[in-house]
Amino acid sequence: MANEEGIANSYMLRANLCGHARDVRVVAETCFPEGGIVTGSRDFTTRIWTYNGAQDENRAFVESHCLKGPTDFVSAVCAMPPSDQFPQGLILVGSHDCNIYCFNLESNSPLYKLLGHSGAVCSLAAGQFGTLVSGSWDKTARVWSGQKCTMTLEGHQGAVWAVSLMPQQGLILTGSADKAIRLWRAGKCEKTFFGHEDCVRGIAVLSTREFLSCSNDATIRHWEVAGDCLHIYRGHTSFVYSIATLEDSDFFVTCGEDRTVRVWTARGSCQQTIRMPCPTVWSVALLANGDIVAGCSDAISRVFTRYEALKASPDAMKSFQEQVASSSLPAQELGDLKTENLPGEEVLNEPGKREGHTILVKEGQNVCAYMWSMQQQTWQKIGDVVGSPDGSSAGGKIMFEGKEYDHVFNVDIDDNAKPLKLPYNLTDDPWITAQAFIHKHGLPQDYLDNVAKFIINNTSQGVTTKSIDPAQSSTEYCDPFTGNSRYVPGTSRAASIDASAPNGSSNDVRHIPYTGKWIAFDIANTSGMLNKLREFNGQVPPENIVKDEQHLDELKDLIECKIDKLEEIHVRTLEAIIDWPNEFIFPALDVLRCAIRSDAVNSFLCTGPGGSKLVAKIVSLITSPAPANRMLALRFFVNMFLREAGQQLAHLEWERILKISSEHGFNGNKNTQIALGSLYLNYVILSNCKSDETNASRKRWLVQSMCEVIPKLSDCEAQFRSLLALGTLIFNDKELCQLANGFKLTETLTNICTHGGESLKLKQCAHQCINHILDFCV
Repeated sequence: MANEEGIANSYMLRANLCGHARDVRVVAETCFPEGGIVTGSRDFTTRIWTYNGAQDENRAFVESHCLKGPTDFVSAVCAMPPSDQFPQGLILVGSHDCNIYCFNLESNSPLYKLLGHSGAVCSLAAGQFGTLVSGSWDKTARVWSGQKCTMTLEGHQGAVWAVSLMPQQGLILTGSADKAIRLWRAGKCEKTFFGHEDCVRGIAVLSTREFLSCSNDATIRHWEVAGDCLHIYRGHTSFVYSIATLEDSDFFVTCGEDRTVRVWTARGSCQQTIRMPCPTVWSVALLANGDIVAGCSDAISRVFTRYEALKASPDAMKSFQEQVASSSLPAQELGDLKTENLPGEEVLNEPGKREGHTILVKEGQNVCAYMWSMQQQTWQKIGDVVGSPDGSSAGGKIMFEGKEYDHVFNVDIDDNAKPLKLPYNLTDDPWITAQAFIHKHGLPQDYLDNVAKFIINNTSQGVTTKSIDPAQSSTEYCDPFTGNSRYVPGTSRAASIDASAPNGSSNDVRHIPYTGKWIAFDIANTSGMLNKLREFNGQVPPENIVKDEQHLDELKDLIECKIDKLEEIHVRTLEAIIDWPNEFIFPALDVLRCAIRSDAVNSFLCTGPGGSKLVAKIVSLITSPAPANRMLALRFFVNMFLREAGQQLAHLEWERILKISSEHGFNGNKNTQIALGSLYLNYVILSNCKSDETNASRKRWLVQSMCEVIPKLSDCEAQFRSLLALGTLIFNDKELCQLANGFKLTETLTNICTHGGESLKLKQCAHQCINHILDFCV
């Protein structure tokens, strides 16, 4: 039933915005195009979406721009209103890389970036006349005018998660992990608001005198600027991450860790609960027409509307409802519910007590969760319940925020606040878990030792099992051109490096310094290479043809390193195939990559003027658009270190090799990235064997390069090899430690500890590097 013609009482799905590869962390409305949406993601991109017209039955938005620039997660976005200089306005993007990027719609690259914060930029708010306010993990907010920082607001004791403006009064509001909200005028704090029991995550201005705040304490508070808390809204069952309202509106929306978007009246209660088919709803925004945009952890942004003309097709809405109904819900998310003597489906004939009222219903052997919709006066299935209300599940695990853990501790940080939940699995590193806990709750860094020791003391152990790295997969070649064993250069991923000692628990493992052998790429599909050489030999220009194909077969012994001396036939054939056009050269590169492992070939290729000429040729292939060429060129340089002649050439040509490799290797596929990390490691081994001025210069360059490249790598094994190289290089070298610290290495390492995926050795290595740097720099 509609309260106005064409406007329903409750929100309905309008569209799904699909395009991001990871969590959609932030959403906002654009100033231009009107009614457009901007979304920022953990995939490092920001995307602009434009409605494509009501004639489309799915009522879809289309992606009009994909903005790139940040080198880490996008954590804040906002739209700057149009001005004479920028008639379409601007898009501001805050990132975990500590920078703010400014875009217009004429380019997908930033116009400029704002530097100054020393921690992740996690909140942005645009004001009048080009004013911007930013909040950061560095515990400050900054005020910007154009490209200039005009004020730094200091006083919070934790990350500044939320910023908002009251431009008519010249006021700025900031909310922090220290649980406080501060009101600022002209750079000075005029008032501090206390009341929330956990981190303040969002602020929304209601009027010239009132505003709202949301918190990890699962509440929303309504404040008067004079200082009074007018109302506390309760209904969320976990962290409330985001809040949005429209100027002079009578409602607002929130979202959080409990899988919901909730619609509230400004002076009443929750009017609608929209359940999502994903664990986390990170951000909400309201469009000018009142439509809701929600950024979700499943990489989708969802738009909801009350307008009948804009709602999604029946099939799309049915699909959304089915996704919600089929999701699995940890029972403890549903509150203090007991599973004993659960009612059957007959209970669904009775109305619920309030919006969002949740019940468990026994359906055969299954337990299902239903939620009451006041607007529709029906029970809606929101998922199948797994585990039990106390958090336990089969196998003795404890459910917390949708994941299973061996332990969930209550940690008393403040006598006047409720304990914080600290989840931990016995396979986790206690130090990495402690660091993540500190970041999540905005605690001082000097808590690290106490939290880690608390975990160790309460589990009687640190890490009990060593993780199996996914890089240790099959190393067999697969040949796409000949059938079952198809030859594709690079499908054989290098086995992961384990730099640790062979004995002892993984809690005692030391990765740095690396004391192993040169890294090499040894696996070869000889028949695949030779078959491809024969095929391409019939396609290259006449001047490049190897006229006697039997000469190609003679390369077999070179590939398998079975010769002690190069014959003339080998030399002529190698010289011919290395000059093949770039589109045909990859099997020749693969032959060289294998052959250079032998002393005879290494000496022939790397000595004399021919060595520099060869380096120039191989370096040019690193910039090739063909991924196989880039990867094999890097692997060739890695294998070059296996013999003395190659080491000397690598030493002499380091600038040319490393600079091009660093510029182009990090943005390749995972095998290319691993090859780059391996090249770094071999150069570090070489550098630790030399002591001339060239070597000193190279060490400094390597530190800077690796500090810049490691955050850009997406593959865990590549990150591990690069970090292993960097940690080994700076080991017991105070000057290099300080140099690395100057490039914000500790922030990169902390991010790896927190978000480093499933690679235990990567997190261990990062933690060891942090400790080593702190020993020299603090």
